[in-house]
Amino acid sequence: MDNTTLNDLLEGQAGTIIDVQGNDSLSARLMEMGLIPGERVEMVGQAPMGDPVEYSVVGYRLSLRRVEARRVWIQRV
Repeated sequence: MDNTTLNDLLEGQAGTIIDVQGNDSLSARLMEMGLIPGERVEMVGQAPMGDPVEYSVVGYRLSLRRVEARRVWIQRV
C-alpha cells in the first residue's frame, strides 16, 4: 500500500484518509464534510472535463475540485 492524495485515485479506487493538510478554513471545511483520518473514501466519478471529482465518504457523495482533493492524503486499499 502506498500513500497518495485523493486527486490520484481513479474511478473505483479507494483509500483510508491519513491526513488533511493545512491549518486554514479549507482544511477545516474538508474535515467538517467527513474527510477525517481513519475514514474510507472511494472515487466514484468525475465531470466530463475532469473537474470536479465525486467521492463516496461516510455514507454520502461529495464533489471536490482537484485542487481541494490534493489536500487530502490517503493510503490506498
